Amino acid sequence: MSGRDLFCQPRRFGRGAALTLVFASVLVAGAATGSLPGDPGEGGRSASGAAPSPAGHAEAVTRAAEEAAADGKSPMEAAERAVSRSGDRWAAVYSEGEYEEFEASLDGRYTGVGLEARGDRDGRIEVTKVQSGSPAAAAGVRAGDRLRSVDGRSVEGLPVTDVVSLLRGDATGATAGSTVRLGLERAARAWTETLRRALLSTDSVTVRRLSDDTTVITVAAFTKGVGDSVRSAVRRTPAGAGIVLDLRGNSGGLVTEAVSTASAFLDGGLVATYDVDGDQRALHAQGGGDTTSPLVALVDGGTMSAAELLTGALQDRGRAVVVGSRTFGKGSVQMPSRLPDGSVAELTVGHYRTPSGHGVDGRGITPDLEADDGALERAETVLSGLGDVP
Repeated sequence: MSGRDLFCQPRRFGRGAALTLVFASVLVAGAATGSLPGDPGEGGRSASGAAPSPAGHAEAVTRAAEEAAADGKSPMEAAERAVSRSGDRWAAVYSEGEYEEFEASLDGRYTGVGLEARGDRDGRIEVTKVQSGSPAAAAGVRAGDRLRSVDGRSVEGLPVTDVVSLLRGDATGATAGSTVRLGLERAARAWTETLRRALLSTDSVTVRRLSDDTTVITVAAFTKGVGDSVRSAVRRTPAGAGIVLDLRGNSGGLVTEAVSTASAFLDGGLVATYDVDGDQRALHAQGGGDTTSPLVALVDGGTMSAAELLTGALQDRGRAVVVGSRTFGKGSVQMPSRLPDGSVAELTVGHYRTPSGHGVDGRGITPDLEADDGALERAETVLSGLGDVP
C-alpha cells in the first residue's frame, strides 16, 4: 500500500483526525443534488427524515447541537457525543476552520510536506515521490529515502495511513507553518530534518505513456476538475491505444467528478443509484465518451468511495476489465449539516449501488482478475488481448 500526506483512509481517533477522511465520498447525495461541501444544509434538515436509521441519527445529532446551544453549551461537543453514540462509522464533526481546510482539500490543496510513501514487506517506509517545490524537496529529501520516524516516533511497521496522519499532524490539528521532524536514511547515512508544513497543491491526474500502445491515466482523488482532466487525457490518447485507469490508493472525493470521469468512457447511461432517507435516486453519465479504446481499471484495497462508484460503473457496464485486489468497501452516503456554532456534522443518510444493483458498503468490488505485485504488468497483458491492441 502507498500513500501521500494528502490522501489516506478514514480513521476514528480524534476530532482533528476527521480531516483524514479526505474524500470519503463527500457527498454521493450532496454532489448529486447540488449541495456541495461548502454549502451544508441549514440545521441539516435536508438530511433528516422519517426513517429512524440512518436518518434518525442525523436528526438526533442536529437536535443535540441545538439543545446545547440553547443551554449555552458547546454545540460541537454535543454533536460529537451524539455521533459517538450513533454507531455511524463514517460520521465526522468538523470545527468551522477544519471544514474550511476540508473544502480546500477538495480543491486539490492540502497541508503537508510533499511526500508520497509506501510500506515494504519488512514494514519499512520508503519515500516514493517528492513534490516539486514542497518543503520536502527544499530539504533535499529524495525518492528512495527511507522514512524512519516522525516527531521522534518510529514509523517502522506502521500502516502507511498512520504515517500519513503523522506527517499531516492530524492528531494535533497541525496547520500550515507548523513543524514536523523527520528521521531519514539514505544508504549508510542517517539524519534528522525539521520541515515546516505548507499549503500545497496536488495534481490529482497524471498521464504517462508506457509504450505507443498503452497510456496510463492515474487519478489520485476526485478533486474539482478531475473529470475534465481525464477527458482531455483520453482525447490525447493515440487512436487504437489501450488505456490503464489507475485508481489504486484513490480514497474518493467529489462524486460529481467521478461521474464526469465515467462520462469520459461511456456514452450516457447509468453510473450508480443511491438512496437518501429511503428516496431512490440515480446518477447518469453524459453522452459522447470514448467507448472504443481498450480499457483496464486498476484497483486495490485503498480504492474507496467515489473511486469504487466509478469502478463499479465501468465493470457493470462492460466498459473496463478490472484488475487488482478487492476494493475498500465504502459505499455510504454522507450529507453535511451546519450546526449553530458554525461547525459541521457530516452524517450517513444512505448507501449507493452499482448499475447492476451491487451494494459496495462493507463488501467492496471484486476485480475481474486478481493481481497484487505486478498489477500494472498484468493490466498491460490484458490490454494486449483487447480490441486491436497488438
